[in-house]
Amino acid sequence: MAHLYLSATQKSSGKTTVSIGLCRVLRDRGLRVQPFKKGPDYIDPLWLSEAAGHACYNLDFHTMERAEILASFADELASADLGLIEGNVGLFDSVDPKGSNSNAELAKLLGSPVILVINCQGLGRGIAPLIRGFQTFDPELRLGGLILNKVGGARHAKNLLAVLDHYIDLPVLGVIHRDEQMAIAERHLGLMPSNETGTSQDWIERIAARIAEQVDVTRLLEIAESASRPRSPTEPRRVPPPAGGAIVRIGVARDAAFGFYYPDDLRALVAAGAELVPFSPIADAAPPEVDALFIGGGFPEYRMRELEANRSMRQAIADAIGRGLPVYAECGGLMYLCRGLTWEGERRAMVGVIDAEVEMRERPQGRGYVRLRETADFPWARVGTGMGEIAGHEFHHSAIVAPNPAWRYAYEVLRGAGIDGAHDGIVQGRLLACYSHLRAVGGCDWTHRFVESVRHSLGA
Repeated sequence: MAHLYLSATQKSSGKTTVSIGLCRVLRDRGLRVQPFKKGPDYIDPLWLSEAAGHACYNLDFHTMERAEILASFADELASADLGLIEGNVGLFDSVDPKGSNSNAELAKLLGSPVILVINCQGLGRGIAPLIRGFQTFDPELRLGGLILNKVGGARHAKNLLAVLDHYIDLPVLGVIHRDEQMAIAERHLGLMPSNETGTSQDWIERIAARIAEQVDVTRLLEIAESASRPRSPTEPRRVPPPAGGAIVRIGVARDAAFGFYYPDDLRALVAAGAELVPFSPIADAAPPEVDALFIGGGFPEYRMRELEANRSMRQAIADAIGRGLPVYAECGGLMYLCRGLTWEGERRAMVGVIDAEVEMRERPQGRGYVRLRETADFPWARVGTGMGEIAGHEFHHSAIVAPNPAWRYAYEVLRGAGIDGAHDGIVQGRLLACYSHLRAVGGCDWTHRFVESVRHSLGA
């Protein structure tokens, strides 16, 4: 049950790059590395999954109970040689002033030693009080070591190491020099997703080579082996209900425009009785012969010319929705189903089943955790207790221009932005399209309900 937690003093310190490189270096050593990511995120897990060769799973206090986090962590780690958890933001950062949902709290819950990545750009002797503060702020937290990142050169490294040797009793596990060859292109939501580039493996290999040269991986493995066994969950992991009806075929949009899917959600769809059939709104002439579509998030704005050019796909999706095909769309999928998408002064036609224009804005239009309450117009029948009030997340720079006041909505927004600040989830026939992203955890059984709604549409 070896595991470690990669965190940082603050965001943008380079912990994702270090985590990607470590996953590949350890994989190259013949280890089965199981990556995890704290909080809601699609982009970093895509890179970590590619680097490790295994799907990365999210651990999130907002959508999961602590017992579910522990159970998920233990289940996924059981078949691995080592677990690597990448934190988000800074080690002690939290929307709660008491830090109840911070990286530090998750590391303590899992029993993980923390490896602290330090952005050393412009940092000198001040690194000592910085680290001393992180050491003493929470005596229950175990700091296992430091990785100095973005170091300027040999002289800078020598000075930092001398200061740390004099003042700090933590091992320095690596000194990583500033190197533009390690930098992955960034977007308005973070790193460019790995599914958008055909050179992701080249990036990963380049990063891994630098990490192998500049990090003491053997010492790091020794620290991971000293991790505490995670606390036993007080209740068993929630297992999706077994499929109780006919298998339904669900087409899942997966290409350079659409790639934001949680692997455990896809697994839950299969457990509920779905056969998942990938297709590309960019490259394919039409969707496959399926009983429903799931169009997840992504960056359709970066591929809007290609999406517009594929007229046969746009028409086929519009016709299918018009005939009553069940469709679930999140964020980028919602944008694609609108009439047109405008970005940087350029407009491109999209599917057009939602009679509205979408515009990209400079600032985020919805960002962070959301809480939703189902309305009477929610289109999926309840299965068991249903969802009722739901925890999710959103992060979008796009906005629907002039939402139609006559639209029916699936959700009342209790926290967040949604479509218009008060509602989310446009309902048109068997289409549900929203900005919010859901996860099939914490009692939110959206996957089972969607599959059951598809069966109902077929009369099965």
